[in-house]
Order: sequence, then C-alpha cells, then structure tokens
Amino acid sequence: MPPAPTALPGKGWAGQGKCFLDNARMLQILNVTFPFFALVLCGYLAARRAILPLAAIPGLNSFVLYFAVPCMLFRFGSSTPIEQLLDINLALTYLLCALVLVAFVIAVTLRGRVGWNDAALGALVAAFPNTGFMGVPLLVALLGSAAAGPAIVTIAVDLVITSSLCVALSRLGSETAQGGHGALVAAKHALKGAAANPMPWAIVLGGLFSGFQLELPGLLMGTVTLLANAASPVALFTIGAVLARSQMQAANDSSHAVPWRTYVPVALVKLFLHPLLVLLVGVSAVNLGVEIDKFSLTVVVLVAALPSASNVSILAERFGADNGRIARIILISTAAAFFTFSGAVALLVGG
Repeated sequence: MPPAPTALPGKGWAGQGKCFLDNARMLQILNVTFPFFALVLCGYLAARRAILPLAAIPGLNSFVLYFAVPCMLFRFGSSTPIEQLLDINLALTYLLCALVLVAFVIAVTLRGRVGWNDAALGALVAAFPNTGFMGVPLLVALLGSAAAGPAIVTIAVDLVITSSLCVALSRLGSETAQGGHGALVAAKHALKGAAANPMPWAIVLGGLFSGFQLELPGLLMGTVTLLANAASPVALFTIGAVLARSQMQAANDSSHAVPWRTYVPVALVKLFLHPLLVLLVGVSAVNLGVEIDKFSLTVVVLVAALPSASNVSILAERFGADNGRIARIILISTAAAFFTFSGAVALLVGG
C-alpha cells in the first residue's frame, strides 16, 4: 500500500472553500493522492507498451478481486465498530442519491436516441465509484482508519442494489424483455453475480467479527494481513492496465465512432454532479433531523467524488453495451479525478 501519512487535520466540510487556495494545504493533499494515481498510470503505461501482456491482466484482476481486496475489506470491517457498518441512515442517503443519478442519466441519455442497454450501463458508470479498488485505501490514507466504515457501507449499496438495478434496466430494450420478464430475469442474474462476488461476503464476515469481537488465529491473520497489504498497489496497477486494455480494444473497433458528447458529459456527471448531489442530500437530511455523523457524510461525499469503477466495462462487454463508450468514461473520470478529487478533499477537509 502506498505510504499513508497521518490523517489530514481539519474542521470538516462547512465553510472550508478558502483551503482550496492554500498552496501548502494542496501540496499536503497531493502528497497523499499522487502515489495512488501514479500507480494507475504505471499500470496503464505497462499495458500500452506491452511490458505487461494483455493476457496477464485477467490473472491480476482475479488476484485483486478474490484474494487481496476481500482481505483488505475484512481487515477494515473487523476493526470497525459494528454500528458504523450498520449505519442505515447513511446507506439510505447514499442509495437515494444513486437512484436519482441513475434516473437522471438514463432520462438524458434516452433523449439522445440511445437504447436502454447503453443508457442503463452508462448510468451505472456514472453512479458507481471505484471504492473497493481505490477509494477505501485512499480515504484511509487521507482521513485515517475511521473512514473505512462509511466507505464500506457504500460498497455494499453499489454492489448489491445499484449494479443489480442498472443491469435489470439494461434488459428492458432487449428481445429477452418480451412479456415483461427480461428485467426480472436480469435482476436475478445480477443478484446472483453479486452473491458470487467475494467482496460483499468479506464485508459481512468482517462485520460478524466486529460485532462478536472475534479474532483470527495469528497464523491466519498474518496471511490476511499480507494479502490486504498487497491490495492497494496491485489493485491500482490493475486499474491502469484494465483501462489501457479497454482503450486499445475500443480503438481497434472501427465499426462505429464514439462522439465525445456521448461520454464526456457522463464523466463530468460522475466527478461533479454525483458528489454535489450526495453533499446536498446529506446536508438536507441532517437539517431535517436525520442522524448522520458529519465525518461519515464527508467520507461518503468523497466516495462519490471518486472516478468510475473500472469493472463496469466488464459488465458492458458481458451485456453487449457500447464498451468503447464505457471505457472512455472510465478513462476520462480516472485521469481527471487526480485533480477533481484532490480539490474535493481540499474543500471538504479544510485545515
């Protein structure tokens, strides 16, 4: 894992816009964020220059998905107070924002004469941050280990609900949707896919260990720790390699062009509208009396400011969507997030 300095001191998210102009403050933030995005760039260049064979990327992805990241999530989950992992108010607030964003992106995209498949998966890439592979270690490095709990809550929402909903919506325009059963069948398959994903189970297992105050035997915990420590660098490197592969595959597909207006606005929605929506809804909920911790809300807003999840391109390929468009959204949001995410941290976690 990239070196994690002491969590950034600050007064919270209210009235901290002046910190964005503080050069020393920005340098402190970039000292934390730069190594994370630099590892993504290393993976991207390694794949583009054939230093890393494209055939090796699935192996890296499998290691990250089935071993390293689940161990990282288990370790953070088991050391997080169970009440943070069961923060229903925070989960519902984040879910509401995801649903609004999905509905907005689908409505706007369908007006552009794009089918349900591309509209729904485009909405997913706009509402699904790269929290598991990038967000958790990055936010822990910035804010301390307390940031893991709220971030893990958002992972559960995105993996189980948001992704399943978007996959189901993507089937509405397909031939399998005749008779009204296509979306239901797709939703069932999506839920089965979520159940086969080890990350939700790692979260559940970590929550059980936290709730019952259990501990793994030393030998097993040592193994889990080694795998967890490998999660951040390998996951970030793999993100870059996956982005490079997606871009190369899209460039080789000359069957149709992808106009910039079909993907740049979605990337902007991900980086700007998503965190702004979470902030406004969260602050409104607090003002209405909903119990949401200010620190947890800050973490979730920063989660929303993360770039799009790279695994959405795999779903797009599986369900026959325009993967070239999805890959471009992910690539642009990841590249731009180095600046936009760092700016969001400066605004929300001011000193």
